[in-house]
Amino acid sequence: MVTRGRLFDVSGLPGFVALRNADWLGYATYQIDGDELEIAMLQSIIPGAGAGSALIAACIALARSQRLAHVWLVTTNDNLDALRFYQHRGFRLAALRPDAVTRARESLKTEIGLIGESGIPIRDEIELYLPPTEWPYFVERYGWPSS
Repeated sequence: MVTRGRLFDVSGLPGFVALRNADWLGYATYQIDGDELEIAMLQSIIPGAGAGSALIAACIALARSQRLAHVWLVTTNDNLDALRFYQHRGFRLAALRPDAVTRARESLKTEIGLIGESGIPIRDEIELYLPPTEWPYFVERYGWPSS
């Protein structure tokens, strides 16, 4: 994965898995740097089952327990479903990096596609964050009980 001009392997990062009756519903990976937790990968296998929200809640609960100051993530300009999903859950736009994906495609990861969802050219990174004032509410609303 490439974000903020850096290439890293998300498969080596810690993460969480959302399960229901031993079935995988989704997974998330994260990395902690200083006082920030970046949600590096969020994948919901069955959209609408609540796994994505629960996985974010797990990341936020971890950030709270470690007294971190920021939870953020990056998506691309073509990913309208992700932008809608995150904003609906209180995430706010923090930064737009025009042509960041174009530069990454040229120098770091040539296999990044040119056209994404809905035929939109993939060019830009969009960074979103969830304000810490929203963390308790988010975990209470979307967290799954452990069982």
